[in-house]
Amino acid sequence: MATTKSSGTVKTGRDSKPKYLGVKLYGGQKVKVGEVIIRQRGTKFILGKNVKKGRDDTIYAIKEGVVSFSTRNKTRYDGRKKRVKVVSVL
Repeated sequence: MATTKSSGTVKTGRDSKPKYLGVKLYGGQKVKVGEVIIRQRGTKFILGKNVKKGRDDTIYAIKEGVVSFSTRNKTRYDGRKKRVKVVSVL
C-alpha cells in the first residue's frame, strides 16, 4: 500500500510569466528613437512631447533626446481636477 498519493498532473499547477512593467528610463537619461521609456497597464503616465503610446499602453520615444518627467493638473469631464504625471523627451 502506498504511503503517499500518486503524483499525477494538477489542473491548477500553471502560473503566468511576470510582465516586467514599470519605468525603464528615468529623468535625465538619454533615449534613442523607439526605446521604451515606460511599460504600463492603463495610463498611469500620460504623453508629453516626442513620445507615443503603443497598443499595450507602453510609452516610447519618437525622437532622440533626454527623458523628462513633470506633473500637470488635468480637468476631468465632471469638472474635478486631478494631478497627472507627464513623460516627455526633450
